[in-house]
Amino acid sequence: MEIKQSVLEIFENNPNTYLSGESMAKKLYVSRNAIWKAVNELKKDGYDISAVTNKGYCMNSNSGILSRQSIEKYAGRTDYDINVYKTLDSTNDTAKEAAEKGAKEWTVIIAEEQKAGKGRLGRHFCSPSGTGLYMSIVLKPTLPAAKAVFITAAAAVATAEAIESVSGRKAQIKWVNDIYCDMKKICGILTQGVVNMETGFFDYAILGIGVNVFRPEGGFPKEIEDIADAVFYEKAGNEDARSRIAAEILNRFAEYYQHIEEKTFVDEYRRRSFIIGHDINVIKPNKTMPAVAKNISDDCGLVVEYEDKSTETLSSGEVSIKIKR
Repeated sequence: MEIKQSVLEIFENNPNTYLSGESMAKKLYVSRNAIWKAVNELKKDGYDISAVTNKGYCMNSNSGILSRQSIEKYAGRTDYDINVYKTLDSTNDTAKEAAEKGAKEWTVIIAEEQKAGKGRLGRHFCSPSGTGLYMSIVLKPTLPAAKAVFITAAAAVATAEAIESVSGRKAQIKWVNDIYCDMKKICGILTQGVVNMETGFFDYAILGIGVNVFRPEGGFPKEIEDIADAVFYEKAGNEDARSRIAAEILNRFAEYYQHIEEKTFVDEYRRRSFIIGHDINVIKPNKTMPAVAKNISDDCGLVVEYEDKSTETLSSGEVSIKIKR
């Protein structure tokens, strides 16, 4: 572990406490100058660290900066390999690169900001600095690729539960991969993978989750301001919310993922769906078809009834859904 990360861990374990450079240097078997350099690097990363003569350094525990330590203290387990970056083009792309190089399952890539965040169908995912949770997880599923929707659906339930647990706001699911609060989108989920064509099973999968935790300064971009929202309206008093939500998502998803083919999440997925019983538009490549959302199948497909009373069970890869306003 590099000195900066070791110093950060000491601060995380001693919140709002002055620690002398000498004591930290002795603990880490390095020079005081190395501690000074590490502290300055942490300050550049955005950590609120004060220095007082004859007292030492103190980190404000309410800085709200994401780190491996800030997440692990809420996760209660350390078998996640959490890697936090200040800026990435895409956490999914970085996770893919890690997987290609042999990264273990539960390698977690998190960024404070994404320059080219991705949503479904190649859409851009707005990812401003310091306001959201942008996280991708390397998975090595044992289920066939045809059942990839189970990963997305389980993640949707885990994320909705995590948001509700941390914020107290009711979180619902728009089939198949979006989380809404008060009819506005606060989270998108994207599952990608590499499949062995001989076996039909995954070599690996990447689960990407993007949560708008706080509203960005100046609001959301004009093209999404009517449909997007954030979990919290105010950052004050909720500075550690991103770390808490990340930990809750990881823990809850891990429980579902452990027995994913048992589909223990499906009933909760149905319960949180807010489109069942509503008029919708099923958008296919060459046409838009009015329908009614009737149910979620046991395999997480959307059962729809068209105007001619015929029914169809849709899979995530076939359509987009727009609820009529």
